[in-house]
Amino acid sequence: MAVKPVVMMLSQSGEKVARAAAEMLGAELHGREGRTGTADAHFPDALAHARDLFAAGVPIVGVCASGILIRAVAPLLGDKRSEPPVVSVSDDGAVIVPLLGGHRGANRIARRLAEGLGGVPAVTTAGDIALGTALDAPPPGWSLDDPGTPAGARPVMAALLGGGARITGAAAGTATWLKDVPEGDAAELCCTMAASLPPATLPRLVYRPQRAALGVGCSRNCPPEELIGLVDELLAEADIAPGAIAAVHTLDLKEDEPAMHALAAHLGAPLRFFTADALEAEAGRLATPSQVVFDEVGCHGVCEGAALAGAGGSGELVMPKRRSAMATAALALAPEPITEPGGRPRGRLSVVGIGPGQAAWRTPEVSRLVAQADILVGYGLYIDLLGPLAAGKERHDFPLGGEEARCRHALELAGQGHSVALVCSGDAGIYAMGALVFELLDRAEAEGGVGPAARRAEIVCSPGVSALQAAAAQAGAPLGHDFCAISLSDLLTPREDIVRRLEAAAQGDFVIAFYNPVSKRRRTLLAEARDILLRHRPADTPVLLASSLGRPEEALVYRRLDALDVDEVDMLTVVLVGSSQTRLAQLGEGPRMYTPRGYARRIDGDLSGR
Repeated sequence: MAVKPVVMMLSQSGEKVARAAAEMLGAELHGREGRTGTADAHFPDALAHARDLFAAGVPIVGVCASGILIRAVAPLLGDKRSEPPVVSVSDDGAVIVPLLGGHRGANRIARRLAEGLGGVPAVTTAGDIALGTALDAPPPGWSLDDPGTPAGARPVMAALLGGGARITGAAAGTATWLKDVPEGDAAELCCTMAASLPPATLPRLVYRPQRAALGVGCSRNCPPEELIGLVDELLAEADIAPGAIAAVHTLDLKEDEPAMHALAAHLGAPLRFFTADALEAEAGRLATPSQVVFDEVGCHGVCEGAALAGAGGSGELVMPKRRSAMATAALALAPEPITEPGGRPRGRLSVVGIGPGQAAWRTPEVSRLVAQADILVGYGLYIDLLGPLAAGKERHDFPLGGEEARCRHALELAGQGHSVALVCSGDAGIYAMGALVFELLDRAEAEGGVGPAARRAEIVCSPGVSALQAAAAQAGAPLGHDFCAISLSDLLTPREDIVRRLEAAAQGDFVIAFYNPVSKRRRTLLAEARDILLRHRPADTPVLLASSLGRPEEALVYRRLDALDVDEVDMLTVVLVGSSQTRLAQLGEGPRMYTPRGYARRIDGDLSGR
């Protein structure tokens, strides 16, 4: 999904302008705590909040001094082709400055705000100033062929600025966005769907009106190269360039077909899906309807129907079905460039671990996946920990203990075509929802698994900072040598299995991270674990009790193994028990726990050789 922009307001003096800007852009409104009125979300630290939004790929409009936004995002700058736009607006709305991402939407946002606020857009990109448009950022419905040089479009722009350009090609008359380009003979701007072009005699950019809708079908496990080869032959016969394809369309039963995704990647086009009913609505326009296909999938034609549905009611089938052993393809043309491809994208479930809670410990990838999601599913507290990043999102909160229900619900929503984030604490694959998601996918529907549509959704797993990592980092380096994690919850795991693992870890002298050490009703296994470990390692083995990690109430307590008291531990505590080699280093700021890895022999050897 397209990520909704956020307008940040930092003070009452800019609040009126910020509210107007958010309404114009259909954006979320975020306000500084204690300094602004009602908003979709509030933040305590402007620099940190802007940095979090930028890392998540969220377009930012800050009603504030430009320097605030510059200082916030400067450490994160890397790739201008993927970074979100950043725009600053003066408190009175008189000046709107696109700071970053001018050709990724910032200039467009600045002009729109200037028009609505009566201000001045301080656009500084050369092409926009001289030509009124960005030659390397055509509008929706158009694409630019790769210029084939490291400098991209810049040489053509330089030539054009020096002597104007010819606008050529069959689609030149519809490229109204180039109307302000000065005429001349220094460069060529070619606008055409045709793949075959005469040799360039001037510096040239080639623009493609995206009027073509490609429809495809294939048998299960069709080799990707077969489908790609068929489509390449079809396009060559039609003399249509890949850049003119607005989207690849097919039946929703093919959402998880690898060949479909390989084809879309090959063409650089989005992949969109239609239901059988939507394709059957095109039956009267098909060139080669098939009763066999209808009996199998519920429509009389997949590739032709998908092409026509993608091109819209005024579209025309220009290349009827072409067939290979396992694939079919057809092509339809819309009368105008297609700015919004028909059909829906493949549903996606992002299984994300947000870490212990604080934003600084949340990975940028997780933040991006959350920002891109339509719907957030999870235990309510975990979604709350996302803070402003969850503002404006559709939330489906579940109680603690509703693990199966929330995973099943998230998968079924993704199967309906939504982009869903299943929000977990720590790392989603460590004692969290990741394994349950795949268990539900692995089961047949009749055996408690999810439905066919959910099984076709894309599953993305993104790592997070786990509780054992956070505890270890705060303590020092207790996981510096071999370690393991054991959950002491016998709710789902038989108690005898837990005890057997405890014995093995104790005999192996592993550092052990205990998850779920106690609950209100479950109090005995931690004491039993302590007693088992005392049979295999010294009584003074260091133990760390780490609770509420990454939150204001965080606490680290060190104990000897023989003094480990169950009453000091609660559900929010991670217990790290050292190995026989783990030490507490007494430093000026207090003890730090570490487990040496064996460098002592090298160090002692170096000392003995002096």
